Amino acid sequence: MRIAVLCGGLSNERDVSLSSGRGIARALRELGHQTVLLDLFLGWTEELAAVEDVFAARDEDSAFSVAESAPDLAAVRAMRPGQGLIGPHVLDICKAADIVFLALHGEEGENGKLQAYFDINGVRYTGSGYLGSALAMNKSVSKTMLRAAGVPVAESVTVRRGEAAPVPPFPCVVKPCSGGSSVGTTIVRGPEEYGAALDLAFQYEDSVMAERFIAGRELTVGVLDGKAMPVTEIIPKSGFYDYKNKYQPGMTDEPCPAPITADQTSAIQALAEKVYDVLGLQAYGRVDFIMGRDGVFYCLEANTLPGMTPTSLIPRMGRAMGMDYGTLCQALIDASMKKYR
Repeated sequence: MRIAVLCGGLSNERDVSLSSGRGIARALRELGHQTVLLDLFLGWTEELAAVEDVFAARDEDSAFSVAESAPDLAAVRAMRPGQGLIGPHVLDICKAADIVFLALHGEEGENGKLQAYFDINGVRYTGSGYLGSALAMNKSVSKTMLRAAGVPVAESVTVRRGEAAPVPPFPCVVKPCSGGSSVGTTIVRGPEEYGAALDLAFQYEDSVMAERFIAGRELTVGVLDGKAMPVTEIIPKSGFYDYKNKYQPGMTDEPCPAPITADQTSAIQALAEKVYDVLGLQAYGRVDFIMGRDGVFYCLEANTLPGMTPTSLIPRMGRAMGMDYGTLCQALIDASMKKYR
């Protein structure tokens, strides 16, 4: 197959995306696919005589390490000033591909806009369609839907820039409504910390969620082609599961399968599949939970394009199922192609 691996862009998760993209492109080439690695924002800057030529193997196979903090997006924008989100020749190359592997993370790759754009232009891509992507990306909307469907979620309030901030239950977690990788997220212990947490979250988005902090064990479940993958527990060695602990090797213990009972495993996997169905997700995703001290699994969020970096959770679940990284990448493509049959 001819596959364009689309990564980078202008999300706060740009570096995570570049790491995912490099690994995916390397694995697909090893499987024999003609693969090009393409930055959504920077695009293809070399001369393009024939679009088919870009799928010849290139030297993007070196690993990309994610820094401890989110990237300087102003510096990235300066590399192509005054331009829109999509770089030169991106659409031409994606149209020439049999499928586009979306290695994008964060709002611009997961909020459904790019998916809708590709649908209009007849481009096939991995992961969920535009509607499921949009619903899952907005935590306020998705929690409303999940609550109505009987999925346990933490009580929360939504705060919009310029409006009076409702008082949440304390302690709480303040985060951008459509953010990812815990960028702009703060655990707030009391009212005196609330204003600063809102200010931080508003640096990234105009809508912010403050939800009740639930003490317990953090668990996550991948869903591949509608079926739950092995459960993984997330145990940061210090602090909470923030940007640094997610992507720096050795910062977090992640036993997979998680050390929970068989009944608990069945229950959380069934709940993950229900979340996947309620939000209309397709092909694959990952659903995050907190198992509270009351034994209830509270859904935190659903991720439509979960990370594929060396420290990411979906590859770990794949290994627990007997799939190496390349086999997992192929499985994600196969599940995604079902949208187009």
